[in-house]
Amino acid sequence: MRITGISTHVVGTPWRNLTYVQVHTDEGITGVGETRMLGHTDALIGYLREAEANHILGSDPFATEDLVRRMKYGDFGRAGEIVMSGIAVIEMACWDIKGKALGVPVWQLLGGKVTDKVKAYANGWYTTERTPEAYHKAAQGVMERGYKALKIDPFGTGHFELDHQQTLYAVSLIEAVRDAIGPDAELMLEMHGRFSPATAVRLAKELAPFKPAWLEEPVPPENLKALEKVAAKVDMPVATGERIHDRIEFRELFESQAVDIIQPDVGHIGGIWETRKLAATAETHYVLVAPHNVGGSVLTAASLQVGFTSPNFKILEHFNDFADADIKKVVKGAPQVVDGYFHLSDAPGLGVEFDADAAAEFPQQQARFDLWAEGWEQRKPKGSAE
Repeated sequence: MRITGISTHVVGTPWRNLTYVQVHTDEGITGVGETRMLGHTDALIGYLREAEANHILGSDPFATEDLVRRMKYGDFGRAGEIVMSGIAVIEMACWDIKGKALGVPVWQLLGGKVTDKVKAYANGWYTTERTPEAYHKAAQGVMERGYKALKIDPFGTGHFELDHQQTLYAVSLIEAVRDAIGPDAELMLEMHGRFSPATAVRLAKELAPFKPAWLEEPVPPENLKALEKVAAKVDMPVATGERIHDRIEFRELFESQAVDIIQPDVGHIGGIWETRKLAATAETHYVLVAPHNVGGSVLTAASLQVGFTSPNFKILEHFNDFADADIKKVVKGAPQVVDGYFHLSDAPGLGVEFDADAAAEFPQQQARFDLWAEGWEQRKPKGSAE
């Protein structure tokens, strides 16, 4: 079997463009991969156009490891977010092809299942007015849909510091959310790399009574010593890793012991097998895995293949029941959350099929997501349709 070409499709919303890539073969089997780029969608498509000619055409989709190696190192330049995301969508599609050709789900090819279900947590649910009352109601809605976990960044446009008044308001939002979801649900606290170490530590202590399941990206990701400072002073698990695009770059993070939960994005770190390798390394450091997942249903399905096969897999992020949920139409067989969990599928490959006709209803947009802009949490950039 050989790859005869690829086709790209961009599904657009005001705050995110999702790039789907179909990989076609001479035996008529087509696989699909997906990633979500922030402000670099056209750059990704440009890279894939070159990579198709240089590396992909004529390749054996079963020789995934060789194709990934050639795409990563064959151009000599150091692979960053765009290249690793391009590798990811092709790699996912190759696994999809292999599973379909053999008539088995990808998780079976990764060594088999270690669990029948993966817990989900909701994100994108707080696109409402930024008040305790609105957040209380929205959080109740999440629980009513069967979720047992959710995540929130309550810090507005906070950057490095957060003054006393803003701190009190953030605390009031978290208090309302915890009241709405009850004591048993998990509440993930997101900081989006906003703060200085001192501010992150102070806020973590202010919010500790509401029992956050983790403290995510408390400081910008470039400075590992700053993260170590936070981890040494807070009494809750620390999570990070969505903005690391090569599993090798996690080495120093593991050695620092400053992280309890890593959050690789399958769509940015080279795909399914690269993430599974990273999960195995994390296991040797007693670190859990909870992938960043801001994509659509194909990326969710790909992330679940890792989840069903990794003993140290904690939970998977899910946006698509809340923020622009209509995009689920572009994928047949989209994974669904039932009673707070994704459940094992025996469907071949990734278990999903991309619908190009449905995708055409969501043309690419000038998607914008600015975490420092007032009202970012509503995911309606200025000038977008309401």
